[in-house]
Amino acid sequence: MTTDPIADMLTRIRNANMVRQDFVLIPWSRMKMSMAKILKEEGFIQDYEILKGKPGRTMKLHLKYVDRSRPAILGLKRVSRPGLRVYVGSSEIPRVYGGLGIAMLSTSKGIMAGQKAWKQHLGGELLCYIW
Repeated sequence: MTTDPIADMLTRIRNANMVRQDFVLIPWSRMKMSMAKILKEEGFIQDYEILKGKPGRTMKLHLKYVDRSRPAILGLKRVSRPGLRVYVGSSEIPRVYGGLGIAMLSTSKGIMAGQKAWKQHLGGELLCYIW
């Protein structure tokens, strides 16, 4: 069991991108599924599916590549972590790479992309940046 499951998810995606794998398997949780849904909506991954197994459910993320040599996800950065939580108000939500990337927030209305949270005037915990 990991102490930071979100960092584990981001690291698995980063490692799979570096070796140009078609998919990556991640232990399932509702929070990770919400993050995968946002990644799909924003065009960073092709699709995701939930696999049922004996020890527990697993999520399969199908990674997206612009061409075979360049992944759609160029970088991932964990911001808030268990040792240092980072919270932002709606006016403090950062723009990632001038709007080319996204910031993911955990708000009172669930996990959402920074742009969507800004439009709804919601702040929350700044989970990660993806570009």
